[in-house]
Amino acid sequence: MSHPLSIGYIVPQFPGQTHIFFWRELQALEAMGHRVSIFSTRPPPPGLIAHAWSDDAIARTVYLGQIRTLAAFRALAGLLSKGLLGDMLREGHGFSKDVLITLSAAWILKRHCDQNRLTHVHVHSCGRAALVAALCKMLGGPDYSITLHGPLSDYGPGQRIKWNHARFATIITQKLVDEAQTTLAGHLPDRIVIRPMGVDTDVLKRTSPYRPVERGEPMRLFSCGRLNVVKGHQDVMRAVRQLLDAGVDVRLDIAGEDDEGGKGYRLELETLLKDLHLQDHVRLLGAIDAGTVQEHLLTAHAFVLASWHEPLGVAYMEAMSCGIPTIGTDAGGVRELISDGVTGLLVAPNNPGFLADTIRRLANDPELAMRLGKAGRAHVVANFRSQLGAETLVKEITRLARPQSTG
Repeated sequence: MSHPLSIGYIVPQFPGQTHIFFWRELQALEAMGHRVSIFSTRPPPPGLIAHAWSDDAIARTVYLGQIRTLAAFRALAGLLSKGLLGDMLREGHGFSKDVLITLSAAWILKRHCDQNRLTHVHVHSCGRAALVAALCKMLGGPDYSITLHGPLSDYGPGQRIKWNHARFATIITQKLVDEAQTTLAGHLPDRIVIRPMGVDTDVLKRTSPYRPVERGEPMRLFSCGRLNVVKGHQDVMRAVRQLLDAGVDVRLDIAGEDDEGGKGYRLELETLLKDLHLQDHVRLLGAIDAGTVQEHLLTAHAFVLASWHEPLGVAYMEAMSCGIPTIGTDAGGVRELISDGVTGLLVAPNNPGFLADTIRRLANDPELAMRLGKAGRAHVVANFRSQLGAETLVKEITRLARPQSTG
């Protein structure tokens, strides 16, 4: 094993409902013998804390989001001589606001890094959390790296500053690499690695063979994702209504919650469920833990998530790892995960009719369902294991510590 590393690890609003990937990566890093200190901006709303490991994660996490006036002034005094004022003028009002919000967090992060002798910080975000790491570096803190999980437009202003100071970046798809190279030309770190998110394939596996739906029984569908319009749950519900009207008996369970802890988009889905008269066929399960998600995956006949935009899709990976046929949308980077007709099925986003036809196709073709389930599992095991993310971080951080050849 390489020399043990002391790593800071930042995830915004940790542990959120979709953060099982980060917890797995943390565990993989520690299993490799490295020391990891966890930081976050702030905890998620109480209604979104649903994992069996959430209490352990919260107890281990240092939350940086509370603004401390003295720390902010100390950070500002240290950064003015580093050209921060010029950066704020160039990047505009939005960036200046983010700087003022994150100054104290950067100072506190540096203090923790000094006290715990952290030699590198990795940020699983290109939003304000990345700015915290950049300001910390400018204050004399450790090197940092970032991961891009979605379109740059999702992560706020000041991207050039965040990327300029990073030592390397991991990006989850080639599509997002192309976007970053076009948008941030001249401001990217020397090293960019394509490294998708991953899942624990040793845990997410079948305990009994997959069984396709049989004639005369309802087809059990499972979906998992935040309750947000872009996740397309409303399209799956409309597809279920069309299938029922065509005589195809289906049941749909949707796991996930909205970002307001059940007081946001969930209310619209509940209204739609009633309007479509689906009370006996569709259930909104709310935020459930990873073990319960796996139980649903292992008993479902198919997984379906009809996202309008999806950078890649951990939920798809989890379903494929459990060996069930998976239906996704040809949106964002999903095509880099699912090969249509080979490792799963792809449909056009925002098209309930096409989705209903595809679900019916699976229901009527058990051999296809079996083949897709097996191929999907094999693909995820080979290319999307969660350990690969940890191994990439260790490799890149270790590379930084090596003396560079002068040729």
